[in-house]
Amino acid sequence: MNTERSGKTAGRIVFDVVVMVCLALGGTGIEIVSAHDDVHGRPHFKGSPASPTAVMKRLQADSHAAQSLAQLNNIACTNGMADIYPCNNIDLMAFLPLTALGGSKANDIWGWTDPASGREFALVGLYEGTAFVEITDPSNPVYLGLLPAHTTGSTWRDIKTYANHAFIVSEASGYGMQIYDLSRLLQNPTFTANAQYNGFGNAHNIVINEATGIAYAVGTGTCSGGLHMVDITNPTIPTAAGCFSSDGYTHDAQCVVYAGPDTGFTGHEICFNSNEDTLTIVDVTNKANPAQISRVTYPGVGYTHQGWLTPDHKYFLFDDELDEQNSRHNTRTRIFNLSNLGDPVFVGYFDNTTAAIDHNQYVKENHVYQANYRAGLRILEITDPDTANLTEIAFFDIYPSSNSAFFNGAWSTYPYFPSNNVVVSGIEQGLFILRPNLSGGPPPTGEAPAAPDILNIEDQGNGTALITYSDNSDNETGFELQREKQHKKRGWTNGTTINLDSDTDSYTDSSGSGDFRYRIRAANQFGVSEWSTWVEVTVTASGGGGGNTKCHPVRGC
Repeated sequence: MNTERSGKTAGRIVFDVVVMVCLALGGTGIEIVSAHDDVHGRPHFKGSPASPTAVMKRLQADSHAAQSLAQLNNIACTNGMADIYPCNNIDLMAFLPLTALGGSKANDIWGWTDPASGREFALVGLYEGTAFVEITDPSNPVYLGLLPAHTTGSTWRDIKTYANHAFIVSEASGYGMQIYDLSRLLQNPTFTANAQYNGFGNAHNIVINEATGIAYAVGTGTCSGGLHMVDITNPTIPTAAGCFSSDGYTHDAQCVVYAGPDTGFTGHEICFNSNEDTLTIVDVTNKANPAQISRVTYPGVGYTHQGWLTPDHKYFLFDDELDEQNSRHNTRTRIFNLSNLGDPVFVGYFDNTTAAIDHNQYVKENHVYQANYRAGLRILEITDPDTANLTEIAFFDIYPSSNSAFFNGAWSTYPYFPSNNVVVSGIEQGLFILRPNLSGGPPPTGEAPAAPDILNIEDQGNGTALITYSDNSDNETGFELQREKQHKKRGWTNGTTINLDSDTDSYTDSSGSGDFRYRIRAANQFGVSEWSTWVEVTVTASGGGGGNTKCHPVRGC
């Protein structure tokens, strides 16, 4: 927990309202416009990207093939493990691998409960489309089928529900918004869309305020990437409703009928937008004339990704998707106090125990459910939001070989089923159906592994280095090898982390030629060891062949 506060001049930027009516005359479409520059003088993103954003590029760079995993059913978390998965206070009800879902990689996930029967369904985004799985009996899930992509496949897909319909968008070109009647899942379903909205092409996310029946597509090629509003009160006849563009690209948002402490906005429809480097708060009550209330940044900003309000609408918990990689701190959850919507106060942040990147999080009652990529599902109790004091009370790690800061593992989670079961989508894994035990219980007992040592680094003379290291522990689940390159002017830069299996004691690194240094640490479900001492080596592209050997500074070769 850290209560670093931002001042009015250093950390807070609240701009005058810049309002633009984007609903075209006659309600025929949405106008595409530009946006003002941000506080750093950089132009905000204007419309659909010609190439992926920095975050999207990093995710693509970390992509690897689907893992070969078997289906699992009804495995309790015992002594900190459920089958191969580290856990605490969460049981594995079932796991369906990607092969059982008809997909090659997963992305977003959402849920739907039939209001009449109480039957529960997981809606799983895949590269190929959207899979539907009945999880009413969570230990025996039933795959029902796949709604194919409207145009082409995509790594990015997003799903929300309203009035027993699913609304699906994608980063695929020309995709628009698919609409599927979920009541069809109840008996002999078929998988073709019931309706299609084409007021935009690609979109990064879809946000729905179920209290008003308004959907907000964000990250589209319209409205400068901001809020593209669609009236879905009649789900199969969606109509353009408005546009907010004056703060440029919105990555994600939550829109609510406001019931928080700032009584001047009680009953207004307010959107809380994660706008790449700011939280931007907009009053969208009048769709033809939305008004920006405030725009605020925070210390250490990398990429403002997504967040969620507490039930009293007083606090906004959010994640920054690049800070863990950029600043090399552990998973960081940040909090704004929203007692004054025109002047949000950055309270501070909570750092968890792993280095993983946080991705999507949702608040339910007094807990926040986080999908933190390689660290899996993490459930935190919101102990004291005024001091950014959070407490992790449960976790289920779907990527057991590593908790490092890379874009693999848990994409998202959905915690709102009446059964209290929780679903998680694993990018390279599939669908996890989990049952938290938030009444508590003793955490798993164990110790983090002892630190390994780099014993020897040998230049192989072909742009590679052979690193040999000692295994000083018997309880690690893997190793993290870190490499940096020395530059004459910038010093040691270009840090890269390589994940190694627990049964290895050497690794050949294709570093290319240059001066490098390496260190290593061990990891398991209880934490990570200290880093070993840095060891330096010069790697040559030809010749060499063992002529340049660097050894541990104390133990030697």
